Amino acid sequence: MIDVVLCIRRRDELSPEEFRRYWRDEHAPLVASHAETLGIRSYVQHHTLVTGLESIVQGDRGCPADAYDGVVVISFDSLDDMAAKGAEPAALAAAEQLAADERRFIDHAQSRIWFTEHHTIV
Repeated sequence: MIDVVLCIRRRDELSPEEFRRYWRDEHAPLVASHAETLGIRSYVQHHTLVTGLESIVQGDRGCPADAYDGVVVISFDSLDDMAAKGAEPAALAAAEQLAADERRFIDHAQSRIWFTEHHTIV
């Protein structure tokens, strides 16, 4: 299993609530509508919570305090499958539609993305 992991920062003009609402209620259904075309096996949004515990946990580990507004993990069967599906014309059109929608609520310059190999331990 291959995961694409994105640590997301919202656009400055959006409040955290507006960002979460749009991401969950507008963008997620759009992703779901293209999941089969793109070969997506799983799409999981992790919305950042402000609990007051962040500074304790970050301080204990020496982690920087710069937070993201959320993390999304998108899973595919394999890199080969992801590449094969992604090269199809319908997938290219779907990916462009999703990227255009992302620009409405994500600050891509302040976000991070990488690919991981998925190992479930527990």
